[in-house]
Amino acid sequence: MKNSNFALILLTLISFSIQAQSLRFGLKGGLNYANQTGSDITINSTNYNTDAITSYHVGLVAEIKLLDKFGIQPELLYSTKGATYKNAVEEFKNELGYISIPVLLKLGLSKSLSLELGPQASFLLSERNKFDYKNAETFEFSAVGGLGLNLTKNIFIQARYGLGLTNASKDAEIKNSVVQISAGLLF
Repeated sequence: MKNSNFALILLTLISFSIQAQSLRFGLKGGLNYANQTGSDITINSTNYNTDAITSYHVGLVAEIKLLDKFGIQPELLYSTKGATYKNAVEEFKNELGYISIPVLLKLGLSKSLSLELGPQASFLLSERNKFDYKNAETFEFSAVGGLGLNLTKNIFIQARYGLGLTNASKDAEIKNSVVQISAGLLF
C-alpha cells in the first residue's frame, strides 16, 4: 500500500513537472488589414461600397504543448476591425474595437513552422465612426487560420486570416474579415 501511494505521488509530481514545461505565456501585437463585406451594405437607405482599413491588435497568448507537434494556443486580444464606407457623396470610417478570444489548434509542420486553426469569439467594446449610427452587434464568431514561425525559442511571428461567421451589424448582412500580421514573445 505504501509503495503504491509513493508511486502515485511520484507520478503526480512528474506529471506536474511535465505540464509546467509545456505551458508558456507571452505577449503579442501587430497589424490588422480589416474589411467588412456583405450583400446588403445600406445605411439610412443609401448603398455603400467598403474599403479595408489598417488597424492593430495586442494582447496575451498562451501555448499549451500537448504532444511534440501538437498543441493549443488560446489568446486574449484587443483587436480593431471595420471598414471605410464610400458612395458618390460621402466617405466615413467605421472602426470597431473587440476583445477577441481565439482558441487555436497548433500543428507543427517543422521545428519552426506551425499551422494554426480554430474558432474565435469576439465581444464589442467600442464603435468609433463619423456618424451617429450605432448598429453593431455586440458578439461575433469567426473562423481563424494561419501560419506561425518561431524565429527563436521565445520570439515568433504569425500571419492569419479571420472570417466572420456572424453578422457584425443589426441592420445589414455585414461580416468582418481581417488579415493579421503579428510578432510576439513567449516567456
